[in-house]
Amino acid sequence: MFQQTTRRNFLASTTALGSTAMLSTTALAQDTARKSPPWRYCLNSGTISGYKLSLEKQVKLASGTGYDGIEPWVRDIEAHIERGGKLGDLKHQIADAGLRVEGAIGFARWIVNDPIVRKKGLEQARRDMDLVRQIGGSRIAAPPAGATGDEPLDLHEAAQRYRDLLEVGNQAGVVPQLEIWGFSANMSRLGEVAQVAIEAGHPNACLLLDIYHLYKGGSAFTSLPLIAGNSMHCFHVNDYPADPPRDKIGDRDRVYPGDGVAPLDNIFQTLARGGFTGALSLELFNCQYWQQPAELVARTGLQKMKDAVAHALC
Repeated sequence: MFQQTTRRNFLASTTALGSTAMLSTTALAQDTARKSPPWRYCLNSGTISGYKLSLEKQVKLASGTGYDGIEPWVRDIEAHIERGGKLGDLKHQIADAGLRVEGAIGFARWIVNDPIVRKKGLEQARRDMDLVRQIGGSRIAAPPAGATGDEPLDLHEAAQRYRDLLEVGNQAGVVPQLEIWGFSANMSRLGEVAQVAIEAGHPNACLLLDIYHLYKGGSAFTSLPLIAGNSMHCFHVNDYPADPPRDKIGDRDRVYPGDGVAPLDNIFQTLARGGFTGALSLELFNCQYWQQPAELVARTGLQKMKDAVAHALC
């Protein structure tokens, strides 16, 4: 009888402890999701591209309106050089402004099927990476430029091509982030970019996701938890309206976070639970906003990003 009673008591206490541990783990996960994560807020230069500002002025605008970082376009870095500017001076300006170069946007054709074009694309990527490195950056977007038409793209071959690009990045000291493009016939869905990044088999493989592009390509946001937070350094933030419909919506229809119908609460909660610790980068191309002062657009975008995060994690 003593043995039976002891065994029952032991089992009961073990079950209770197990239940308590499960509840504690759940509570910890919920508490973690509620706390403000260490995310940085970044201005993607595309958001203010309609103003045709020099890169120096973009840096001043980002710093003056409260951003932590900037994500310039390679074409603006090249324009800076063409005007006689020195990249070393620009690097110091960015650092003195308290900004980080969270990434850069380039369009090298590294992924296309044509081997000659692809070779030239890798050479361009190397040059672009060197420019980014000289202004203090260590990452660059790697979208499927040139592979957006109807020509099919074998994802296993795309993975090898991404690996080749990552090796170029190793030599240049800049990590190419595999970017999703929702309008592309290839690499438009979360599962496609995830497969290419995984099959590349490279320690630096990572993803650059975008709320608008995930929607445009037809990916389910409920699949986002499958992507580990440490596989992303930067996440493009925006929102989209209910109309026009998915098949007709374009870049120009992007709106400020919170002004559309994207499930922002779920997205930011998923990023927090998944351990994402990178930068949220505002990327819009809304020409209606460009009728307003650039400072107002940048400041409004930052505040709406912060408000959306606070609402999701409150």
